[in-house]
Amino acid sequence: DRRQRQMCIRDRGCVMKNKKLVGTVMVPAMLHMFVFIVIPIVIGLVISFFNYNPLSSDNKFIGLENFVRLVQDADFRKALLNTLLFVLITVTLNIGIALVVAQMISWFKSNKVRSFFRMVFFLPCIAPMVATSVVFARSIFPTTTGFLNVALNKIGIDSINWLGDPKVVMISLIIYTIWVDVGYNVILFSAGIDGIPSYVYEAADLDGASEWVKFRKITWPLLGRSFQFVIVQTLISHFQMFAQFAVLILKDGPQNSGLVLSRYIYKMAFEYKDMGYASAVSLVLFVIIMTLSLICLLYTSPSPRDISGS
Repeated sequence: DRRQRQMCIRDRGCVMKNKKLVGTVMVPAMLHMFVFIVIPIVIGLVISFFNYNPLSSDNKFIGLENFVRLVQDADFRKALLNTLLFVLITVTLNIGIALVVAQMISWFKSNKVRSFFRMVFFLPCIAPMVATSVVFARSIFPTTTGFLNVALNKIGIDSINWLGDPKVVMISLIIYTIWVDVGYNVILFSAGIDGIPSYVYEAADLDGASEWVKFRKITWPLLGRSFQFVIVQTLISHFQMFAQFAVLILKDGPQNSGLVLSRYIYKMAFEYKDMGYASAVSLVLFVIIMTLSLICLLYTSPSPRDISGS
């Protein structure tokens, strides 16, 4: 009994130490989130009710006028439509391509070969987006000397005005975004697939299951938690993308064909110094991201059966 009491006291002491350690580690993270996320959101919400210009001393309270202006603003509607179209296509293609590539990488038995292909796909994620946007604008997409049009001409296809045709600008932005961002999700899906026990696939092989059946019955269900994380973080990231819209195309593209909400917020805030209106647009973008993220979390949550199986 004495030994058991000593063990209980020792365990309680370990638990208390662990709680203190967790609290010590969490305090800086929570403080960082409060200072750099919560406070700016509150400030942005307050500013959205003012006709705020940082260069002016007369910043009047205008209530909901900035939000009424949103409904009447054709440029805002154009930016909103472009943003939703861009995110819908890029997130769908990104996740689909990343999942297929990760599955193909998992077929290699050698760890060195798998690591090599993961590195190849992840390399574009390392380079700064501003730098790669300049490379694409000057070397890949130019109409006459661009690598893409030269390759198309070689196979008998006429050159495409990738950055000057309003019908093609968004396609160019989507191509670039997929190239620069898909590697990150390849790594995440690949790690998720590697975490699935090998004996599950071995049992499927004994039953004569094809690769498609193994993917549909084993890989897909057991990737539930990885898929949930990937889709939410990709959704948030693509809504906030800015570099390619500011560097790859000039002045938001012809007829505002490349104008998105992140770029529109920057234009209103720093080019026109209309901080109040920019804050209202930012609040709308925040609500959209929050709503879609919660929907994705709700409908992509893995079932208890999948969790127990993984």
